Amino acid sequence: MLSLWDNLEDLLDSDCPENQAGTVIHHGEFDPKQDAQTLKEAMDGIGTKEDILIDILTHRDNAERQLIRKAYQDATGNDLVDDLQSETRGDFEDLVVALVRTPAEFDCHEVMDAIKGAGTKDSVLIEIFASRTNQEIKALNDVHLKEKEYLLIRDLRDELNGDIRKAMLLLVEGERDESADVNEQEAVQDAEAMYQAGEDKWGTDESTFIEILCKKSFPQIRRTLVKYKNISEKSLQKSIESEMSGELEELMVAIVKCVKSRPAYFAERLHDSMEGSGTCEATVCRIMVSRSEIDLKNIKAEYKKLYKRSLLSDIEKDLSGHVGDCLKAICGPDDD
Repeated sequence: MLSLWDNLEDLLDSDCPENQAGTVIHHGEFDPKQDAQTLKEAMDGIGTKEDILIDILTHRDNAERQLIRKAYQDATGNDLVDDLQSETRGDFEDLVVALVRTPAEFDCHEVMDAIKGAGTKDSVLIEIFASRTNQEIKALNDVHLKEKEYLLIRDLRDELNGDIRKAMLLLVEGERDESADVNEQEAVQDAEAMYQAGEDKWGTDESTFIEILCKKSFPQIRRTLVKYKNISEKSLQKSIESEMSGELEELMVAIVKCVKSRPAYFAERLHDSMEGSGTCEATVCRIMVSRSEIDLKNIKAEYKKLYKRSLLSDIEKDLSGHVGDCLKAICGPDDD
């Protein structure tokens, strides 16, 4: 993996937006009322027909699922989310509910679950806020305000502290520069500032890294990474890993990886979630659902490039039952 993240030769070619390449696409020819009725029948009576839930929910895009959800509400008076939570259990429940929620609802509930109860699941917050666009973050915030009647930033202030809180509070505002313009001189200045704040001094001025990595545009940071390597002869990621620790290090590295390649970042996250003893189903489900209509094909391609085997083959090996079947349907066939 280090060779991937240290290689900057092709980095500037990625200044253009990443291709939209989802595995779940618009179905087109479907009847939301009929789908709603079929889902209701699959959950009525003794036992739930999980294969029917999987077939419908993985073969409609999210906009179509929202039409089904409305038709279900109109026909039954119940929210489809509530009935799925009543009729399914465990990881499968989480997965089908994730498919029925809007992307903003799903992200918001993942964040709320991460800061609920004893201890905060910082890795979930880091993954979401390092990888989402301003529009996605603002939509997440809107859902939180609607459901909780106060701003998400209040909970983050209460749950986090120190430099990780400072960085997260910047990211949750959803005000990152998203222009495509790149300023060469600014890239040199930012690279020099981070070098002087880290490697070139005793102790590390984390605020300099936070200000640049949490506010500048991805194309601008890409150019800065190249300038940093020229100054330091070490990649910015390696400098961060040697100069920082804990959650702040994890967040700063996650941002740098997303700047270089969101698909490669998510491919690595999926691999690490299935590697070794035990699989983190929650992480696999979150990434597969959240990227299914954005760039999951690109993630699959990066996965095969990095690990010399397909994402589908690892899902088949590590996840079984209805959860495995649902994830395989979202993943789609191997692309040769």
